[in-house]
Amino acid sequence: MMKTNAPTHPTIALLPGLLLVAAIAVPAWFAGYKLPLVGGPVFGILFGMLLAFWHRPSAVEPGIKFTAKKILQGSIILLGFEMNLFQVFAIGSQSLSIMIFTLSAAFITAWCVGRYLNLAGKTSILIGVGTAICGGSAIAATAPVISASDKDVAYSISTIFLFNICAVFIFPFFGHLLEMSDIGFGIWAGTAINDTSSVVAASYSFSDAAGNYATIVKLTRTLMIVPITLVLALFVSRQNAAVGNAFSITKIFPWFILGFLAASIISTLGWLTPATCKLLGSAGKFCIILAMTAIGLNTHLRQLIANGFKPILLGFSCWLAVALVSLAMQQYLQLM
Repeated sequence: MMKTNAPTHPTIALLPGLLLVAAIAVPAWFAGYKLPLVGGPVFGILFGMLLAFWHRPSAVEPGIKFTAKKILQGSIILLGFEMNLFQVFAIGSQSLSIMIFTLSAAFITAWCVGRYLNLAGKTSILIGVGTAICGGSAIAATAPVISASDKDVAYSISTIFLFNICAVFIFPFFGHLLEMSDIGFGIWAGTAINDTSSVVAASYSFSDAAGNYATIVKLTRTLMIVPITLVLALFVSRQNAAVGNAFSITKIFPWFILGFLAASIISTLGWLTPATCKLLGSAGKFCIILAMTAIGLNTHLRQLIANGFKPILLGFSCWLAVALVSLAMQQYLQLM
C-alpha cells in the first residue's frame, strides 16, 4: 500500500516562520533596549530588511505572514494593559481641545501634501496617523484596517522614526527659547512628538514636571487610536462598496480595538496587579517588534529607496503642522 503524507496541522505550519522571526526580533529588542531613542520596532524592520534578500525556504512564509498580520493586531490589545483611564481623563481632558486641532492638522496635511506629491494613499494615511497619534503603535493599529502593504508600513515607520530623533533635540531647545512653562512644554511635547520614548526623552530633558505631564498627555493621544481606526474602517468599507464590493461591517470592523479597550478597562479597574499589567504591556511591545521584523522580511531595500524622499517630505510637513498648531492653540488658550 502507498503511504500518504498526513496533512500538517496549521499551528505546526506556522512554527518555522515564527521561529525565524523570533530569532531576528530578540536581537532587535535588545538593541532597542540599549538605544531606546531608536527603539526595537525600527531595529526589527532594519534587521528584517537586511535578510529580505535571502532566498528563504517556502516553509517559513506562513509564519512570517501570520506574524505581520495577526500578532500585529494582538500587540495592540496587550498595549491596552498599560492604560489607566482615570489618570488619562483627569489630565488629558485639559489638552483634549489641542489634540482635536493637532489631529485635524495632521490628517489635512497628509491628505493635501500626499495628493500634491502623488504619494500612495495608504502611505499618506499611515504617516498622518503616526504623526497625529502615537507613531509606530498607531501605524500598527491602522495598517490591518486599511489593508496596507508591508512596504507602506516600512515607509511610514522609517519616516516617523526620523522625526522622532529630530524632536528629542529640537523641542527642548525651542521650549527654552520660547520660555515655555513646564505645563506648556509638557502639552507641546505630548501632542506634537510621535513616539512615547521620544516624548519621554524630550520632555524630561526640559524638566521632571514637564516629563510627568507630557507622558499623561501622550497616553491620552494613544486612546485616539480607537475612534480613528473605527472611522477609517467605515471609510474603507464605503470605498469598497463604491466599486461594487459587498458591504460587511463585521468583516471590516477592527475587533482588536475592542480588545484594546477591554484591556484598558481591566487595567483601570485594578482587576490585575500593576506588575501583571506592566508585564502584559511589555509583551505587547515585544509583539510589535515581532510584527515589524516580519514586515521587514517582506520589504526590499531597493523598493524603499526607489520611492525617494516623498514619504520624508510628507512626514516633515505633517510634523511641522502638528508642532505649530499645538503652539498656536496653547497661545490662544494662554497655557504657555
